[in-house]
Amino acid sequence: MAVLLGACDVEAPTNRPGAASAGTLDAVAVVCDRQVPGPAGVPAGAVVVDPAVDNDLAVKSENNPAGTTFWLAPGTHTLGRHEFGQVVPKNGNRYIGAPGAILDGRGLNRYAFVAKASDVAISHLTVRGFVAPVDEGVVNHDSGAGWIIEHNTIEENRGAALMAGDRQQVRANCLRRNGQYGLNAFGRELVIEGNEIVGNHTDDLENKRGGCGCTGGAKFWDVDRADVRGNWEHDNRGPGLWADTNNNDFLVEGNVIEDNDGEAFIYETSYNLVLRNNMIRNNARVTGREFADRDDNFPVPAIYISESGGEPRVPARTDKIEIYGNTLVDNWSGITVWENADRFCNSPVNTSTGYCTRLVDEIAECAEPSIAKPPLYGDCRWKSQRTDIHHNTFRYAPAVVGCSKGLAGRMAVLANWGTVPNWSPYQGPVIREAITFNQGNVWRENTYEGPWTFVAFETGRALDVSSWRGEPYRQDAGSTFSDASRRGAC
Repeated sequence: MAVLLGACDVEAPTNRPGAASAGTLDAVAVVCDRQVPGPAGVPAGAVVVDPAVDNDLAVKSENNPAGTTFWLAPGTHTLGRHEFGQVVPKNGNRYIGAPGAILDGRGLNRYAFVAKASDVAISHLTVRGFVAPVDEGVVNHDSGAGWIIEHNTIEENRGAALMAGDRQQVRANCLRRNGQYGLNAFGRELVIEGNEIVGNHTDDLENKRGGCGCTGGAKFWDVDRADVRGNWEHDNRGPGLWADTNNNDFLVEGNVIEDNDGEAFIYETSYNLVLRNNMIRNNARVTGREFADRDDNFPVPAIYISESGGEPRVPARTDKIEIYGNTLVDNWSGITVWENADRFCNSPVNTSTGYCTRLVDEIAECAEPSIAKPPLYGDCRWKSQRTDIHHNTFRYAPAVVGCSKGLAGRMAVLANWGTVPNWSPYQGPVIREAITFNQGNVWRENTYEGPWTFVAFETGRALDVSSWRGEPYRQDAGSTFSDASRRGAC
């Protein structure tokens, strides 16, 4: 595993299976059509579950001791004929599917594997047809610790294909066409590697629930340390990867993220990230056009840094948000670094209900008059700060993406005008000033191809290359621009 050695001093990725190279899929996780089959014979010491003889995986799990290995013979396995027919593993249990082994919820059972057992392993199974409620998952429903989930196909379920708990490893799975997410993750020290995450959010929840912010390929919530590498996240409705609320210490590398309706990657109200050496293409074109069609000029990006920043006081392998070595091709736009001046701990605009920043112990501390003075003036905000965007390649072809009133092909660093609540110390332009000029958000040494334009301070302030690089913004020192970029918007 690559190890972060410091804020900028990072070990180079190796050419292992699952590592993406710019422009091609190469050895990235093309899993769904090439899934590795399980053992055709019974593993030594395993308990056999044969759907033609004794279709009782739940009963056998209950009747055997912790640490038992179960081999599911070929065929379709089912659980009880009620919504809570489910498997309750014990600590250290292993569930291995033979070639053709399917665990089918039949549109009846909510969950496949539940409860808080630790160190469970599930491999080589197809898990389908379960009907988990919104914001719940089918496999590892209760986010048990130390689970290893690998070489499975988890598809066509409601809710999330799987949940994640502490020390979970999710490797080489096909997470396909699930109602809400391919993966819904909590916990600490996660490894998400070599998976194909495709076609999720089939239940159209964003429209049904009024922009719930609860959909996409994978969602992370309050996760501390995650390595997300060598995955193929594509063709999801909504974002590809979305880390939302007090996540910290993410390494996202060597992925191919493409053809998602929404952003390729969102890092929201979170801390300390390295996003490197990913191929990111054809994302956010559906969402971007929706914004353009309603004349909303917010810069819808491929990479969205929203109220997130590097924070040395939050322990991690880096103290920045560092974005480098990525290739972005024909996305709706590039990178937006944004901060909502009205969203902070104890504000009614904070949609992460019940959460405060990692720098404040109690939500109630963020109130007048103390919030108007240090340290709470700074610590009650999730700040977009210390973002270093360098040595990336940005390509934008209007013939592919479109121009759409000049609202595509943009980079942005900006905030809104602070308005609420009436006791907020962040009213007016103070956050616009901070994010644009004072919080260390820097583009440098990048390569631009195509007619890029830039937005700074506020949505209405569009800049050409020379204005973006000149005073007072001073962005993209050492970067190179094609003639089309220098001419500006198409």
